[in-house]
This record gives sequence, C-alpha cells and structure tokens, in this order.
Amino acid sequence: MASINWQKDLQPLIKKYKGKRHPLHHNSNYELLVVVVLSAQDADRHINQLAPDFFKAFPDMKALSKANAESLYPFIGKVRSSRKKTEWLLEIARKLKDDKNIPTTLTELTALPGIGRKSANVIMREMGLQTEGIIVDLHVVRVAPRIGIAKGTDPKKLELQMMEVLAPKDWGEAGMAISFLGREICRPKNPKCEECVMNKVCSYFKESATQ
Repeated sequence: MASINWQKDLQPLIKKYKGKRHPLHHNSNYELLVVVVLSAQDADRHINQLAPDFFKAFPDMKALSKANAESLYPFIGKVRSSRKKTEWLLEIARKLKDDKNIPTTLTELTALPGIGRKSANVIMREMGLQTEGIIVDLHVVRVAPRIGIAKGTDPKKLELQMMEVLAPKDWGEAGMAISFLGREICRPKNPKCEECVMNKVCSYFKESATQ
C-alpha cells in the first residue's frame, strides 16, 4: 500500500460527493451556524426535526439576540446538552447581533462558543468558502483509518495526517466525502465494499480479500 498517492487516489470519492449538502438542513448561514452548534453529540435527524419550529420563532441572528434561555427551552430542551447549547447560542447571537456578522474564517469561528475545528470547517464548506482544515466527524474518525489514509482515533491527529497528503483545495470536500462514505457505504458492520469507489486502495478491503 506504500505506492498509494492519496491526492490522486481519493479523487473518485471527492468527485462522487462533491458539492453534496451536509445532512443538517439549512437555508441561510444563520440557520447553518445554529444547527451545527445544536448537532454536537446529537443526531442530525433529530436536529432537522426541531429546527423548523426554532427558526419560525427565531428567524435570524437579530431575533435570537433578543431571546433568553426560557424562550429557547421549549424548542431545544430535548437536544443533548440543551442548557449548555442554549448558553452558547445566546452568547453567539449577542456577540454577532446580525446575520451579516457571521465569521468566515477558522480563527473567528472557533472563537465563538460551541464551535470547534470540525464545526468551523463544516460551516465554511457549506458557505462555499475554502476550508482551513479537514472535517473530521465521527464517521471520518472511523472510516479514515479503515481505508488507510490516516491512523489512530484522535480527530486532531487524523486531520493533520490527511492535511499532509491532500492539497488544500480538496480539504473541504475530502472530509465531507469520507463522512458521506461512512454514512452510506462504509458502515460499521457489513460495509458495502464491492460498490465502494475506494476499494482499489482501501486497506480494509485488501485485508478482507486475503482472509
């Protein structure tokens, strides 16, 4: 597997999912930021279910900046770590005050409460911006070592390893593509290896084929 050129060999996967929207539903940068914050340690499907009612009540950053914790709880009280996320959203809204003030860089986004590198890169990718890193969600943590592009389980270390072998222009799509692969094809149990575009270079597939 030493001859693998990940920059070249990952292209079929990047092409397959290029531009595919993140599973979190959103219609504006404001909605994107909110659902990303809410989705931490929770299921995208769950957030998508409650988001419409939340956005009817708080349609933009200006409306959210005037809210308080009691007014948010009826809408997001069932979200995991809802109290902490309520604090984060209110602090973000009071800091930004308007949709036009939503940051567009990794440094500015990660300075906001509740937004780490992964969340910031998701937001930047969905906003159509050049990401400054690679999205490493739970799917990527599982799939990247499985196909062999990185080793370990630490998201930060996995991201750095992938950044070393992939060109910056592909960072935004690469992480999301690996995530989609994990959601759709490379499932934890019974992965659909035969229909995977990565099976020519995948460590897992190569090992399973020799057993």
